[in-house]
Amino acid sequence: METDILSPDIVNQAQSWISNNQELIIHYAVNIAAAILTLVIGFIAVGMLTRGVNSVMKKRNVDTTISDFVTSLIKYGLLAFVIIAALGRVGVQTASFIAIIGAAGLAVGLALQGSLSNFAAGVLLIGFRFFKAGDYVEAGGTAGTVQSVQIFTTILMTADNRMIVVPNAKILNDNIINYSKEKTRRLDLVIGVSYRADLKLTKEVLTRIINADPRVLKEPECRIAVSNLGASSVDFIVRPWVEAGDYWALKFDLLEKIKNELDANNIGIPFPQMDVHLIKNDVA
Repeated sequence: METDILSPDIVNQAQSWISNNQELIIHYAVNIAAAILTLVIGFIAVGMLTRGVNSVMKKRNVDTTISDFVTSLIKYGLLAFVIIAALGRVGVQTASFIAIIGAAGLAVGLALQGSLSNFAAGVLLIGFRFFKAGDYVEAGGTAGTVQSVQIFTTILMTADNRMIVVPNAKILNDNIINYSKEKTRRLDLVIGVSYRADLKLTKEVLTRIINADPRVLKEPECRIAVSNLGASSVDFIVRPWVEAGDYWALKFDLLEKIKNELDANNIGIPFPQMDVHLIKNDVA
């Protein structure tokens, strides 16, 4: 004999409750469906709006760092609004909910002071425009090409294609060196030659190499002079000006050309060496 899972009394009570609360059930079902629809449509609308804002700013040649930062702010602000609206459709009192969020936000803010300082630092970095996307900078104890400034962090890419995520507050609280801010840079080379070398000939060779390279700018004028009488060498400074984009290529090429030309003119490039004198004492 099979045993019924639910007794007739329970089934009757359930049917009675459903019949007596049909309006309430329909009301909550409609609200839940409306809340889900609000979330779906809201998320889609937020995505379309943020993409549209980002596209408009790019068409108007707004810097990538600014467009990414503003887009992130709009996105998360609108998502919070959509979630609150969906909760309101379910029947949650949004006024009290916002108050709870405010109190929770205060507690979280106290616990996440570092994140808030990163957010404030990001706003200041965008506002003061210390750098923009594509600039090569040294900041926060590292160096790389700026990809974007996010709400809490800045993304850098190194020359060997490594991504570095640096907190905004660390960048703002440290020195910022922007190597791409100006169109031109000065290349500083120190060339050491032997004390036996002809200094006049050495300067002529260096001048000839500099003047022969079209990447070296005529203005400001390149400075070539003796800068130091070292322990084992006479040091020349060679300071040509160059377009920022040609800096590294020119540096590597000049070092190679200078070495070859000095060798061709029998001008020695010394290396550190030590003379040791032995004194013999005759012991009676």
